[in-house]
Amino acid sequence: METEIFEALLTDAGRQLLAELREYAPGEELALATRLRREHPAELVSAALAQALLRQRARAKFGEDADSMYFTPNGVEQSTRRSVADWRAQRFAALGVRRLADLCGGIGGDAIALARAGIEVLAVDRDPLACAAAAANAAALGLADRIEVRCADVTEVDVTGFDAVFTDPARRTSKGRVFDPSAYSPPLSWAVEAGRRTPFGALKVAPGIPHDLVPEDAEAEWVSDHGDVKEAVLWFGTKAAEPHRATLLPGDRTLTGGRLPDPAAGPTRRYLYEPDGAVIRAHLVAEVAEQVGGTLIDPMIAYLTSDQLVPTPYAHAYEITDQLPFNIKKLKSLLRKRGVGTVVIKKRGIGLTPEELRRALKPEGPNTATVFMTRIGTTPVMLLGQPAG
Repeated sequence: METEIFEALLTDAGRQLLAELREYAPGEELALATRLRREHPAELVSAALAQALLRQRARAKFGEDADSMYFTPNGVEQSTRRSVADWRAQRFAALGVRRLADLCGGIGGDAIALARAGIEVLAVDRDPLACAAAAANAAALGLADRIEVRCADVTEVDVTGFDAVFTDPARRTSKGRVFDPSAYSPPLSWAVEAGRRTPFGALKVAPGIPHDLVPEDAEAEWVSDHGDVKEAVLWFGTKAAEPHRATLLPGDRTLTGGRLPDPAAGPTRRYLYEPDGAVIRAHLVAEVAEQVGGTLIDPMIAYLTSDQLVPTPYAHAYEITDQLPFNIKKLKSLLRKRGVGTVVIKKRGIGLTPEELRRALKPEGPNTATVFMTRIGTTPVMLLGQPAG
């Protein structure tokens, strides 16, 4: 979409079109376009239809705000989920940050959260269309007085006088995701130095970043939302006592650590604990093991086991009723005998997918069970149980 066509969506006619298209279904596109083109330019109608679909997709990340905001396809795909952006903004505000440079700001998702936290934001991006969307979003949400949008190369922005810098480098190209941090745009090395130029800094990276690439002076935080790991952030200037942090949203459940040795491995006991993905990524399984008095079922598998049920927000607990060799026929027979028709299937260290196992089991009956496909040493096993507590 050209910037000129996008700006037409900001006119009264454009806003009226978007209001009409708020709940339209993709299958209605041809009929709607034919009708609307009788009263509006074809390019404006096409832009409004595309924008309406983007808003519908964006609701998963932005909630009700999405219906007032403006998006680009990349903006919907790459923007930070609102709950995560709000959490990060709260951290910056708690550090005393009042003026922040948001580099590679895209359509302004993070800038909006920061502004709502009382922080004055300079949002910088080199994409003119993304900048137009960011400015429109700041205005639409009543935050234009706190967000300045600048279309520029972030490597040329002077951050002198800012309390903090937040950088979200591009990790996608036309060919797909970029996994090598040196190939980020701008590269990880530049973004790390940017984070050190102000009293506080934060750098968004992929959750799978190797730990040996985390600078020694950084606090590394992994964030999950409803159990799904969304991102990792390298923080500078926080003077954190522990190098790693796992934050579980919603809420403010935060586990810190990173200095304990890996837990010992031992036999499967009465309870199995499945740590949250952020805990695993942050290498904080040992901290959870200490909480629950647990050991690993295998040195390479992030399942903990314990004789006691200890409430922890950082892992889901299950009471194990059966441990079977990896035999689908035996499992199928056992589930039928117990009338299990609803099976929650989890796996670690096994190639078979949950969907493949479910098709093979064909469960029937009124009862439920959880099946863990995993391995202990080189031996594949199946653990059967129920959520505990």
